[in-house]
Amino acid sequence: MFTLVRRKARTAALALLTAAALLVGATAASGAPAGPAPVKQGPASVAYVEVNNNSMLNVGKYTLANGGGNVFDVAVIFAANINYDTGTNKAYLYFNDNVQRVLDNVATQIRPLQRKGIKVLLSVLGNHQGAGFANFPSQQDASAFAKQLSDAVAEYGLDGIDFDDEYAEYGTNGTAQPNDSSFVHLVTALRANMPDKIISLYNIGPAASRLSYGGVDISSDFDYAWNPYYGTWQVPGIALPKSKLSPAAVEIGRTSRGTAADLARRTVDEGYGVYLTYNLDGSDRSADVSAFTRELYGSEAVYTP
Repeated sequence: MFTLVRRKARTAALALLTAAALLVGATAASGAPAGPAPVKQGPASVAYVEVNNNSMLNVGKYTLANGGGNVFDVAVIFAANINYDTGTNKAYLYFNDNVQRVLDNVATQIRPLQRKGIKVLLSVLGNHQGAGFANFPSQQDASAFAKQLSDAVAEYGLDGIDFDDEYAEYGTNGTAQPNDSSFVHLVTALRANMPDKIISLYNIGPAASRLSYGGVDISSDFDYAWNPYYGTWQVPGIALPKSKLSPAAVEIGRTSRGTAADLARRTVDEGYGVYLTYNLDGSDRSADVSAFTRELYGSEAVYTP
């Protein structure tokens, strides 16, 4: 009886999760020619890459032994920053040397992933300067920063923006504390600027708890939201369908393979559509990756240098 129930749960989950994979494929085209549809069924897998230390190309080195599809559907450049100009009292988008190097070399660092059908997002993170997504003083200021984000997506041919409201240190440099309208104005403007691109939420920080203001709820403006606490299971507190949520989060090489497998199994059994991973490096991590691909896709992962 347990096996039958488990099979039914998995079948129902896969039907739902296939929709998540289609969402990844359907979200706006990148600057590169469209890649092949992923040859797999199951949740979308996401890989954050710390580009200060590792190459984005690592994301494309993993395929499934059973069928040859990409292991990862979404690759996240980690990370650009929201900085603060004390002269103008304005927030601005900042790329450190390593992020800028990736963006300056999109032809060799990003387009190969996109040609495989992998979406590439730019994560934006606080930078200890007081500027954050949750303390824009006006709708005009929020909209101005949204334009910087959408302009970067357009200029470099990326597939979207990921918001990570950490390390802002609100109040530094005389900046304001979080307010209820800021993030709503920011996301509303960004979605208007790029209606067919991906917007994702790393579910942490003051911005993540301020998704509604003045009768406007921005929850549905997000394509994905995920748990930010690696090695744990936590359903993001945002009104999105399961197909767009990742309650599971693992750090590759640090979260045990047993935990990664358990979280993947639970993702499928409970019908969630996304599985989040962090810190994919340049080593052969096929054993770590296989721990979750066996549960998500019924296949080992193959690493091709």
